[in-house]
Amino acid sequence: MVSGAISSCNLSGAIGMAETMGDAARNGLESFVGMMAVLSLGVGILNLFPVPVLDGGHLVFHAYEAVARRPPSDRALRVLMSVGLTLVLGLMIFALSRDLTCV
Repeated sequence: MVSGAISSCNLSGAIGMAETMGDAARNGLESFVGMMAVLSLGVGILNLFPVPVLDGGHLVFHAYEAVARRPPSDRALRVLMSVGLTLVLGLMIFALSRDLTCV
């Protein structure tokens, strides 16, 4: 998407996920449970990305503390958490906009 090789319409947010889950539910219980597992795995992997507000970001902070033998400053944590939250919210808004504008 960043390089333009594929369309940003391939990204979906909450509306697209609900539609996909509805389609899976119409195909039967096995399809629905399988799609729930795939969705859960995707969210779990995304949560491990090293973005400060996610769990992966907290792991990075713990790794920094282990190496530096002191925690990051409160100011640095606040700034990094704000940047991380902005990135995550921006991605959510972008994905939602793709749900509403792409057919």
